[in-house]
Amino acid sequence: MAKLIRANLFALKKPGSYHALHVTVAARVTYAVTGNFLLSVTLNLLEPTVQAFAFFFHEKAWRGWDHHNAASLAQT
Repeated sequence: MAKLIRANLFALKKPGSYHALHVTVAARVTYAVTGNFLLSVTLNLLEPTVQAFAFFFHEKAWRGWDHHNAASLAQT
């Protein structure tokens, strides 16, 4: 696993830095709107977790649609 990470370290840095940027900006916006630090931190830890699960199901749906579409094309 360590070898895999080392081999892809540069590629892993970009999404990591984007994630940090996203959370920082979102937390600041949430704090500016609500004025509540605890709410800002809570929402910005919760949101990426929910997004990860949503992305998982989104990918599964697209794979299912792609499989269904490919089967339909093969029949014609």
